[in-house]
Amino acid sequence: MDQSATMNEAKLAAFAATFAEAVTAIGETSFPERLARALRALSPFGMMNGFYYTADGGAGDLHNLHDRERHGVIVDHYLDGAYVLDPFYDAVRSDGGERLLAMRALAPDDFFDSEYFRRHYRTTGIIDEVGFVLDLGPNSTGVLSASRMEGESLFNADDIRLLSLFAPLICAVARRHWQGSGDRAAAAGAARIEHPLLTKRETEIVTLILKGHSNLSIAAVLDLSPNTVKVHRRQIYAKLKISSQAELFHLFLA
Repeated sequence: MDQSATMNEAKLAAFAATFAEAVTAIGETSFPERLARALRALSPFGMMNGFYYTADGGAGDLHNLHDRERHGVIVDHYLDGAYVLDPFYDAVRSDGGERLLAMRALAPDDFFDSEYFRRHYRTTGIIDEVGFVLDLGPNSTGVLSASRMEGESLFNADDIRLLSLFAPLICAVARRHWQGSGDRAAAAGAARIEHPLLTKRETEIVTLILKGHSNLSIAAVLDLSPNTVKVHRRQIYAKLKISSQAELFHLFLA
């Protein structure tokens, strides 16, 4: 047996043992940490957290254990409305099927230069993220995320492949533990990107800008020419009396 095969066998053995411990803890307070230990046996990461999203567009806290300062950024600001810019939120709104999602496969083309990425991801120290989609009942869908932090490497293709392979098992036990969370707890009211001075088209463009789409990407999504998007963008900034994406973010999601 070659060295890589031996390493994979050891990794899978560690996952099997720790996953069995997680299964026995379903419904108990120790379950999240035991599940995180099992996931780390497959692919190391720094932080695990989770949110659920309701059918009417609201969001709530599924699993987040952080100190007060980090909780304010990771949870409070997120649930105050920033969640509507999250690539995971968009993905599960269009398809709530249980699976693994990778942030870098979902993110718009300018996402990593967006104000949302600067305000949320860079502040929390997250550099990469994968999420397991959980079917929590007729009214809510959860995303349980594993995040790599500053100083850690990005999730590579082998990490994604391995986590995707075991996603059905992971989603099944996590669903069993958190089933009905969206029904038992009150979610934050559905956030909206809107402004009385803006037309419907301008609001669509603002939303896409805040989510991290470039002018070219906005043009493709809305079936417009890039020049038309530029004109709309100038008109939006003029109406709102702003001159930067930072001001736009602050206006809608301060």
